[in-house]
Amino acid sequence: MTVIHDPAAIRDAIRAKALAAGFDAVGFAPANLTEETRRHLAEFLADGRHGDMGWMVEKADRRGDPQTLWPAARSVVVLGMNYGPDLDPLALIEKKERGAISVYARHRDYHDLVKKRLKEVGRWIAETCKIEIKVFVDTAPVMEKPLAMQGGIGWQGKHTNLVSRSFGSWLFLGEIYLALDLPPDRGEVDHCGACRRCLDICPTAAFPAPYQLDARRCISYLTIEHAGPIPRDLRPLMGNRIYGCDDCLSVCPWNKFAQATAHAPLMARPDLLAPHLADLARFDDAAFRAFFSGSPVKRIGRDRFTRNVLIAIGNSGQRELLPAVASLLNDPAPVVRGAAAWALSRLDMETWQQHRRAAMQGEKDPDVRAEWQLPERL
Repeated sequence: MTVIHDPAAIRDAIRAKALAAGFDAVGFAPANLTEETRRHLAEFLADGRHGDMGWMVEKADRRGDPQTLWPAARSVVVLGMNYGPDLDPLALIEKKERGAISVYARHRDYHDLVKKRLKEVGRWIAETCKIEIKVFVDTAPVMEKPLAMQGGIGWQGKHTNLVSRSFGSWLFLGEIYLALDLPPDRGEVDHCGACRRCLDICPTAAFPAPYQLDARRCISYLTIEHAGPIPRDLRPLMGNRIYGCDDCLSVCPWNKFAQATAHAPLMARPDLLAPHLADLARFDDAAFRAFFSGSPVKRIGRDRFTRNVLIAIGNSGQRELLPAVASLLNDPAPVVRGAAAWALSRLDMETWQQHRRAAMQGEKDPDVRAEWQLPERL
């Protein structure tokens, strides 16, 4: 096997290999981040906007400096894979009896597909170019979006997500760190202009200002990362979003250049496009694991997922969903019992009052007891 030594030739060969392996976007960035990026990360954490995601604080030094994560790193290959939907994600929001699952989670767990292809390209680089490499998906403390911007793949929009001129809002990212200096691509610049559609559509007002996110108000954070009861003032704003939220991504004008994914493992499962809330509420742990086998939804567990489903039921206004709620009032999981009590109060206050006395007598969890407090309901 011929070993490539010239840095420019190495870069061209890696780009060609990555595209042949199935990646849709390839960029090269230096293995460092700007002072502004590190400052924004520090401010985000200092303000507590990361919520319960304590791992962001614990690994902040590695997140803010690729060479702290791996001292040998000199260049980063940033790779993007298109997961664009073939239907408008916002269309489902009006179907109150159905659950809205984020586009990225309507299929196989993208980590598996992206990492498999990253390793394929990484092995080829190590063998062909005799370079030390490390591969990362977003499970590692890597600031993917700033690196993607430095590598010319896209820019961080006002919603803090990556936007591509070729793929709109719909790119999964992965990185290969190289122990070699390679010529970087020209970084992308901001093309948001005066547009603020992503900021204005957010149901929970999770953006304190353009380019700033308060995760504690973000529906994606609340439904996925947050383990306990969801704050009451935010529940009515969540609608039927039961895992993630695509509103700010979906309205971006740059999506006019987006295209539906051609990667079969990333195409939506039909049963995850618009599942009935009543069906989802019936899952015990085994049924939940079986239904979401291979899906990223599986990682939040049945209890947290059922909490989300019950909040969507409470927001639906559909009294025919009352039996699903009633069946969960005595669920073993406190977070489920509490969400069921709240959903019942939203759908049928009279029935809620009938259940209140018995529920209060046997309930020991303070969060669940709070859901049965009468003054807030009348």
